[in-house]
Amino acid sequence: MSVFERAAEAPLGEPPASNPSADALASNWSASGLREVLNVVVADVIGGLRHVSHHALAAVGLVAVVLLGFVASRPDLRHALEDRALGWLTERVMMRSEGEVAAAPDEALLAMAEPDAIQRATATNPAELNRQQAAVAFWIARRYSVAPEPISRLVQEAWSVGKRAGLDPTLVLAVMAVESSFNPFAQSHVGAQGLMQVMTRIHHDKYAIFGGQNAAFDPVTNLRVGVQVLQDCIRRAGSLEGGLKFYVGAANLPDDGGYGAKVLAEAAFLKQVAAGQKVAFNVTLPQAATVVVPTPAATAPHDDHITPAIKAMESAMPAQAVPAAGESTPAPAAPHRGEQVALLATGAASR
Repeated sequence: MSVFERAAEAPLGEPPASNPSADALASNWSASGLREVLNVVVADVIGGLRHVSHHALAAVGLVAVVLLGFVASRPDLRHALEDRALGWLTERVMMRSEGEVAAAPDEALLAMAEPDAIQRATATNPAELNRQQAAVAFWIARRYSVAPEPISRLVQEAWSVGKRAGLDPTLVLAVMAVESSFNPFAQSHVGAQGLMQVMTRIHHDKYAIFGGQNAAFDPVTNLRVGVQVLQDCIRRAGSLEGGLKFYVGAANLPDDGGYGAKVLAEAAFLKQVAAGQKVAFNVTLPQAATVVVPTPAATAPHDDHITPAIKAMESAMPAQAVPAAGESTPAPAAPHRGEQVALLATGAASR
């Protein structure tokens, strides 16, 4: 029996005798019959869906059981499926991890945030310098391919420290240029370190007030200590040229191999730049000569502050101490620069 047949047979009730209006009776009858039909239709649809779903689930379960039985009978197929499933899961985990890292790079950076880090930076805005200092800073930056901000800080410090020490700031900057080409982490094969290539082991007492020997790699500290050493060398030698000879480690040699000439030439270029004159960035310095002092046992090498090419060759050679003229070659010992001999000898005499 169809839905409509059951709805037609449903008792609709007799219209009340007391109701005189035939239209009202017809309306009540049609509304009641329609509701009954709809109720029957909805009930049949829900029942049909339940019936179909039960059969569908049974069919899916049967298929699953058949597949499981087939896979269980084929170990090779089972292993292949396990490998593919494991690979898929591993890939998903890796993608999720990479996504989390990529989605939150700022969080990792914020975890390492250090607002006071700027205090460790050796840098100054060139706009804060006067005309002379700014001109020198930009010229050095172009000549040695370094950033103008840290060079501006070093130029500023050279003017300040040079004034207190009675040294021309261009001389201080020229020493840094020849010694390290403004590399604050430079180190020679004999242990000279930093911008001004000070022998840290010998002048460790000077670094003590700055916190220790590692301060040699702080550009400003190395500059201040280097100026003090240079000032001591000039005072003990009695002249600027003699002081540079002491500083480079050629105190006991006939000459300094051209080191002093290079420093003074660079200082002259910097003076011209500070005076507003135009100087080419690639202007060359005097060529340094290699000093060879014959001794009864060996030939003493010149100091390591000559040219980058000679520095590279010397770095591949075993370091040797330079004997004084007329002395026999000493036993192998730690190499040193000339100011080490001069300052230690002076210190011993004063004691």
